[in-house]
Amino acid sequence: MPRTPVPVLASPPMVNLASRDFETLIEELQASHAIFSPFFRRREQREWGVQYLHGQLLDLPRKSIEPMALALPGGNVRAMQQFIGEGAWDDAAVLVAHHRLVAETLGEPDGVLIVDGSDFPKQSTASVGGARQYCGALGTIANCQAGVVLASASRKGYTLVDRRLYMPADWFTPAYAPRRTRRGVPADLAFRTAPQLAWEMIDAVRARGHLPLGWVVCDEGFGKDPTFSARLEQAGVRYLAEVPCHTRVWRRRPEVEPAGRGRTGRPRTDARGVGGARRPQRVDDVARRLPASAWRDYVIKDGAQGVIRAAFACLRVHPVRNRVPGPESGLVLRRTVDGREVKYYLSNAPRTTRPRALVPTSGMRWPIERAFAECTDELGMDHYETRTWRGWHHHQTMTLLAHHFLVRLRIRLSKKSTRAHRLSDLPAHQRRAPASSPHTVRGH
Repeated sequence: MPRTPVPVLASPPMVNLASRDFETLIEELQASHAIFSPFFRRREQREWGVQYLHGQLLDLPRKSIEPMALALPGGNVRAMQQFIGEGAWDDAAVLVAHHRLVAETLGEPDGVLIVDGSDFPKQSTASVGGARQYCGALGTIANCQAGVVLASASRKGYTLVDRRLYMPADWFTPAYAPRRTRRGVPADLAFRTAPQLAWEMIDAVRARGHLPLGWVVCDEGFGKDPTFSARLEQAGVRYLAEVPCHTRVWRRRPEVEPAGRGRTGRPRTDARGVGGARRPQRVDDVARRLPASAWRDYVIKDGAQGVIRAAFACLRVHPVRNRVPGPESGLVLRRTVDGREVKYYLSNAPRTTRPRALVPTSGMRWPIERAFAECTDELGMDHYETRTWRGWHHHQTMTLLAHHFLVRLRIRLSKKSTRAHRLSDLPAHQRRAPASSPHTVRGH
């Protein structure tokens, strides 16, 4: 039985370090970036990598290349543009090393992977993947680039670990062929939906085995895709996915006739429920018909913003998959205290999983929302001006590294602060370790 999840650390990483503050930390940034040095082919790439991260951490109103280069000692606009937009360094290898480092910083056995959309408004559709489409950042249809991001969260904190650019179907038509070439889109790239991109990232994490994978959490944009859920189930990945209110389920599994020759002798290409089987119900209908005794109040999170409570009901159902019953799943219903809003979740967690293990997991989407906000508001995640496939991915990769550097820094400084506080509470003669002590650490 899984351990009951504990809300992740609520403290955000320190951001927007002023130049004078950063002088004392530049050596630490260089040491952190050295972990990724083997994946940069040339010495100049390694040097501009440090400079780019340094620029993203400065207190600037806009963190596109020109303002960063002008603010950095020895900054060079053209060199930084070449590093991001044209540099032949391997994003995939950098991200593998990033995952190892995140596992060291935040890894816990019941850690959570969270998937969400990331949309960047743009004034035109000239940038790679740009199109007039729904933009989550604006809440309406607009010119934008759409992406999918993956975050890792635990009791220790949260950070982003991967990203994918969503390419609209129009970009794969013959009319867009010249534009694909100009923007450096890989010739073998095929159209993928957002849930397919999400699965690729999760599957890569699972295959590499560096990041703990206790749960996958997502909103209904991903949860409504039955193929996405089926892939998680087949891989043995435990998930709690929000689904739309019109999702249909059976409370009890009906009898199903397989595809083939039916009772009347007529061939059927699909399986179907036997004639007397009851119709599936919408999950919002299931919620409305539950008696008051089926609901129980729980605390979702008790943090700096106060206690968050909701009423929950948990039951076993069979979701509709291609018109037939899917695997038995958990249906989790979450209702606000005032009863005005209900959220619906499906999970492949075992039948033995207690509600108290699902309750906090249902509230675990906020870390990716906060991490995305910190990356956009403070690290210039959406300030890029490159229009190429390589440039978009390079910039997003550097933003992921910058955010995790701040997360590591906050954790390290909080440990030092806690240790100093504890030492200050001791009598003076107990604050110093003996010079001969084998546990004395140089510099502490």
